[in-house]
Amino acid sequence: MSKINHPLTNIRAIAFDVDGVLSPTLIPMNENGVPMRMANLKDGYALQFAVKCGLKIAIISGANTESLRTRYGALGITDIYLSAAHKLPILQKWMQENGLNPQDVAYCGDDIPDIPPMQVVGLPVAPADAAVEVKQAAGYITSAMGGYGVARELLEQILRAQGKWMQDTKAFGW
Repeated sequence: MSKINHPLTNIRAIAFDVDGVLSPTLIPMNENGVPMRMANLKDGYALQFAVKCGLKIAIISGANTESLRTRYGALGITDIYLSAAHKLPILQKWMQENGLNPQDVAYCGDDIPDIPPMQVVGLPVAPADAAVEVKQAAGYITSAMGGYGVARELLEQILRAQGKWMQDTKAFGW
């Protein structure tokens, strides 16, 4: 039984911010000042499985680090938008290109630039440690903090509701 008050069987696509959602808000930097983001392995499993199950996944981040494209591309995600200073136009274009109805889309973000995209989707989601204003815009707040299983929590509930979680051999491999 899902904790999310939204018809999850209708969700066809999910867009994720990175910093504060798929990685923690505290990011170490290398000696050149380049952020070295962490990646949650359970999030990675859920993301690649969601792609295999036919959900459209997008990464929309203000960051411009090629390691993000490498990490999420390796999970089968092809819609990766970096240097996204304004996320709403990117989300809207992605939805239009993929024939997505706003009610069938979830967006997961943690900070102020994520509020406009959250306002146009059917299921706006925020991590437990998101900014107060973002939590107010959210239809669902995960129990997980950013970088610690946010995608896994959301995707597992969606895929369970759709009868796809652990239901075929695709579930038991990468």
